[in-house]
Amino acid sequence: MTPDHTFKGAPLDYAVLIAYFVAIVGFGVLFGKYTRNTRDFFFGGQRFAWWLIAFSAIATTVGSYSFVKYSQVGFAYGLASSQTYLNDWFWIPILLLVWLPILYYGRIQSVPEYFERRFGRPSRMAATGLILLYLVGYVGVNLYTLGQVLNTLLGWPVMMGAVLSAMAVMVYMFAGGQTSVIMTDLAQGIILLIAGLGLFAAGIWHLGGFGEFWALLPQSNRFAFSEFNRPDDFSFIGIFAQDGLANSGAFVLMNQGMIMRFMAIRTVADARKMAICWILILSPLAAITVSSGGWIARALMENGELTTTGKDAFIDAAHFLCAPGVFGFVLAALTAALMSTADTLITAVSAIFVNDIYRPHVRPDAADRHYLNVARVTSLTTGLFGIGLVPVFMMSQSIYKAHAMFTAAVTPPIVVAILLGILWRRYTPAAAFATIVAGLGAVFLSFIPAMGDLLIGPFSFGMGPDSYDFTRALYGLAVCAAIGVGVTFFTKPRAESALVGLVTGTQVDAMRRYKGSEPNRREGGYAYLQVVVDESITDPEAAVVPREALDVMAAEIGDLIYVCDRRWWYGGLRSVHLKVTEQGGTDSIRIGPEARASARFSPGDRVYAEKIF
Repeated sequence: MTPDHTFKGAPLDYAVLIAYFVAIVGFGVLFGKYTRNTRDFFFGGQRFAWWLIAFSAIATTVGSYSFVKYSQVGFAYGLASSQTYLNDWFWIPILLLVWLPILYYGRIQSVPEYFERRFGRPSRMAATGLILLYLVGYVGVNLYTLGQVLNTLLGWPVMMGAVLSAMAVMVYMFAGGQTSVIMTDLAQGIILLIAGLGLFAAGIWHLGGFGEFWALLPQSNRFAFSEFNRPDDFSFIGIFAQDGLANSGAFVLMNQGMIMRFMAIRTVADARKMAICWILILSPLAAITVSSGGWIARALMENGELTTTGKDAFIDAAHFLCAPGVFGFVLAALTAALMSTADTLITAVSAIFVNDIYRPHVRPDAADRHYLNVARVTSLTTGLFGIGLVPVFMMSQSIYKAHAMFTAAVTPPIVVAILLGILWRRYTPAAAFATIVAGLGAVFLSFIPAMGDLLIGPFSFGMGPDSYDFTRALYGLAVCAAIGVGVTFFTKPRAESALVGLVTGTQVDAMRRYKGSEPNRREGGYAYLQVVVDESITDPEAAVVPREALDVMAAEIGDLIYVCDRRWWYGGLRSVHLKVTEQGGTDSIRIGPEARASARFSPGDRVYAEKIF
């Protein structure tokens, strides 16, 4: 710490920040009691309501780098900083109609597992290595960002801030896994939206209204999109290639953290509601949340009230506008953004290590409790790896360029392989392996200084080397697609029978496999019942349901149902999936002791039941 360092904020602000750290860690540890096995640790028991996961997902989408990164470009380029969050909409049909049903009905626990089912063991091993690189690197980006923010605020070395932040995340991650992540991210998602939108509103009010704010922005800062091929480091085509195509594709197709978030939702129908709310409603709000600090800082500077730089725009604008205590709340939002992304990524690394490396290759026949302990230790180790990457990202010119360079380099091979795999039945195992391995080699070849102009230049639309951190994504996607398509036509595809549930057009067959019988897709309603625990029921998935309730749900013996506490604000935290095995004769649902423990029901609890299919 330098002796002349000027602290931003009052003691009350730091008291609020410290209290937030303590509260969120305690909150996460509290929900650790719902984690009884690896299914709970990785997928939260697959029980949550769509609205809860939507807010949780937006907290994951808005990483700690987002506030600093987008405020920095918002300060320099204005409203165009929001274009990243407006590029995701075209992924919705692929996510809702193809990818989610494949994941859910296939009971797929990890993205590498999909690769083995679709393409075989070699592709799974290649995908495992690349996805782990992507996730651990993302952890490093997040820890680096908060370390930089704490350096600005307190003068601490960047590494010290990164280490303290990682320690806080790892405490509640160790306790509760995905359940703790979901519940803490719910709180953090709400906090960061309130703080970011509140700061924007405070800036507008201070300047005298939206008209005054708009008049203060330079003309070049009033456009929603940057120019097609300039400037080199912030052109529309560069941002679209890196963020809209590669990064957004990675987020919805290969980011194990988001896959686990989807799989934590109770049904495919709810997962679709969540995705629509997340991408079409909450993401545009997030665009304002993370960028508006830069917009307001620029307007304040143009008004002669603030002197700042793009790097410090968010912090300086918040410090200028917020009273003591409120500024601490904004700092807590920054912390929330870090923790809500890092915790998801750390859980994802743990899931891949356990399910794709440790379980199949090291201890294939161990008890579930053993795998749960390994998952917890892996979470701690991942945090340490993330800390180790902080010095690497410190070498970059800015957080924005560090993030762009990293995602553009590592995401194209997996994104292309998944996209071709789920949409094109002819796509072969040999082509998938070549897409990943040869594609990654081609991307890394572009980092050789003498090769940059030759390889990336044709994909940069006349822009110079400063655009390569972004347009490398377009080069990578094109090369990987060319490799995948080319190899496919010279190699043998798998039999159609081996692709059921793994490609588009086979969803109904996948539903049959998931259920073990013909799906019941008749429309039904909700049945309201009382819980009775029957010690004679030893099957943890069995339920005895009254005939009247079955009629209300349009359900039959053998159908899958979802049983949940009637209090909606629990968000599905107290719920369980069951199969109707017998017809009862009262207004109660009878379940076994293990099902009761899983759902944390008490005898006599009022619940509702709905048919899944």
